Amino acid sequence: QDRLAESGGGSVQAGGSLRLSCAGSLLHEDVCLAWSRQAPGKEREGVARLYIGNIGSDWIYYADAVQGRFTISLDRAKNTLYLQMNSLNPEDTGTYYCAATPSRRNACKSTWPNNWGQGTQVTVSS
Repeated sequence: QDRLAESGGGSVQAGGSLRLSCAGSLLHEDVCLAWSRQAPGKEREGVARLYIGNIGSDWIYYADAVQGRFTISLDRAKNTLYLQMNSLNPEDTGTYYCAATPSRRNACKSTWPNNWGQGTQVTVSS
């Protein structure tokens, strides 16, 4: 699989927005796509997960900390995964990673993909 490449990180003030992008091998027939983040001194945490495929309807999961503020989406025409982040706060600071792997729907619902890219840094100041 091609290595995934994240972009779009930066520094913003609290309340601001950023849109992260992820390019690479994303266009599988059944695919599990995800974003995670890691703050300094903390473990990686899953942020959002998206299943798109031919079996059943699409499925999306958001961590409680980002529910209602972040949106994960896939633009098949551009072969790009996005994470739209609104109402950012300092607790959202960290390195953000994307992952994509061929997957059935039930597998995506129970397991995070783990082929994370190199990440993009997001810093939110108060």
